[in-house]
Amino acid sequence: MTLRGALLLTLATLGVVALSGCDPLPPAPPGVKPQARPADLAPAPKPPVVPKGPSEESLALANYYAQVQSDLLAQGLLRTDGGGPDTPITDTMLVRNFVRIALEEEYERGEGLRPSNGAPGRIKKWELPVRVTAEFGPSVSEAQRTKDTAELSRYVDRLSRVTGHPVLMSESAANFHVLFMSEDDRALIKPRIRALVPDINPASLAIFDRLPRAIHCLVIAFSDSPGGYSYGRAIALVRAEHPDLLRRSCIHEEVAQGLGLANDSPRARPSIFNDDDEFALLTTQDEYLLKMLYNPRLTPGMSAEEVLPIASELASTLIGGPS
Repeated sequence: MTLRGALLLTLATLGVVALSGCDPLPPAPPGVKPQARPADLAPAPKPPVVPKGPSEESLALANYYAQVQSDLLAQGLLRTDGGGPDTPITDTMLVRNFVRIALEEEYERGEGLRPSNGAPGRIKKWELPVRVTAEFGPSVSEAQRTKDTAELSRYVDRLSRVTGHPVLMSESAANFHVLFMSEDDRALIKPRIRALVPDINPASLAIFDRLPRAIHCLVIAFSDSPGGYSYGRAIALVRAEHPDLLRRSCIHEEVAQGLGLANDSPRARPSIFNDDDEFALLTTQDEYLLKMLYNPRLTPGMSAEEVLPIASELASTLIGGPS
């Protein structure tokens, strides 16, 4: 899902106040200097602006996620190598994973976090150019903003190369919003989503009421027509409390899911579309899945029956290995 955390503050201009019921003061005699303003009437100096630190709740989340990352790394998880000799891929495996990840849905459409029944759905992807922007809550430091924007920009360039579809960073007319917000920015999230998607389903909006800490990040994509399968807008939320590798992992998974690889599979390996956290960043197989999804032979709304023969051909071309 994408949130844009922008606040518009309207400041009223100060008008001239007319005094009535009082005689105007006479002008000072010629050559008389105006009296100096008494020292005790001088305006008090403004106190220095002290940046507000994170709340106890935000600090607790940051400590929790730091421990999560440390524990996963200690178990040999959150790999960043993209796969290797220990993770062979065949064309049959690739087709199976494509059907599970690109056609099935993790959650029922329009029903918030209600799990789906696992039945194959239809192809969902972007036909419009994907224009990505990063937005930050007030709690995120300038240094962290620079770092996150650079990471997102590099990844967006990679996705454009992999898919062959126009995916680019854009400051204007963005349709894929990646929000980096902490617990202290939570009050800004829902109003911004409503501003971006005024007719959003209440069940989808309710997801943001109180996210459990087990949800590290999430994405919601919206079709460009009611009940359609061609995406027109997406919103991703990344918790600002994450340490570096978990932040990168969230960027990789949620943006790729927002392109149409919406589900996870416990049998997909190597892949970030697997809840076992073995891989932190987009893998070689994940790139194959994106190449297949954005092949022009696959169009939004195609059923599993229509997709399977095409997916089999594409997988054989990409892998060329034994089935």
